Amino acid sequence: MARKTKTDGRTPHRTFWFRTLIAIAVCGTAAGGLAVYRTVSDDATERPVTVDEASRLALSRLNLYQASPVAVTLTTTEGGGEVVRVSGVVDYRTHRGVGSYQVTGAAGAAGAGAGQLDHGLVVWDSGGLGLAPAPEGDAGPPWQQAEHVPRAGWSPRSYTADPLDAGLQLLVQLGADRPDNPLLLAQSGARRLGRDRIDGRSYDRFAGPRAQGATPGPGPDGGRSPLTYWVDGDGTLRRVTMRMAGLGTPTTVEFSGRDGDARLPDAPWITG
Repeated sequence: MARKTKTDGRTPHRTFWFRTLIAIAVCGTAAGGLAVYRTVSDDATERPVTVDEASRLALSRLNLYQASPVAVTLTTTEGGGEVVRVSGVVDYRTHRGVGSYQVTGAAGAAGAGAGQLDHGLVVWDSGGLGLAPAPEGDAGPPWQQAEHVPRAGWSPRSYTADPLDAGLQLLVQLGADRPDNPLLLAQSGARRLGRDRIDGRSYDRFAGPRAQGATPGPGPDGGRSPLTYWVDGDGTLRRVTMRMAGLGTPTTVEFSGRDGDARLPDAPWITG
């Protein structure tokens, strides 16, 4: 959790945000990264998106921005099989997030490798993240606990290529103050994969546009985007998954609606 590297300093292009999100997936379309993730769908026919579907997918970024601060849960698997879970909130008006994290042993592990391995608080923005121990005896929400941690109590660093860092970087970029161009989404390979029910509500499942220069072809994913989105009939984003090379289980982000009580602390934030 404390490895360091240099951030690339890139800024998302406002007019085509999905390109930036695909870049964050760090070559997740490699054959070794094929996801084994499956859900039960009532319409499993894959096809190009319609104009209406592309419009809802494009609108999802604006809806997320307007709902800020949004409650989120991120789950990812590190290379050694440890599972990292972050629960917190993201404010897309400031592109900042705060949450608590918990690291557990690989699923099915026995002995010393099983159970909780680490836990604490995490803050992040577009430039990097900071980690801190959770205050003793504080049972409040993560954003409230973070307010009680002094600046010197945080260990800040730039993003690495690790699954957790890639997931947090993706998460903070998902919302923005304007929708994308639905025509460009449709022309760049966005596809409808099926329809699923999550907590009793129906969501269309979409593959995002293909990475720059990628074309459909042979391979386990047919050149499809490493990012999958679950969007309802109103353009509300419920879930995003990201496949990463070398990992069988994709990183998953779940959105559970606006958290109007959340207040993100002013510091510390990595400015890149």
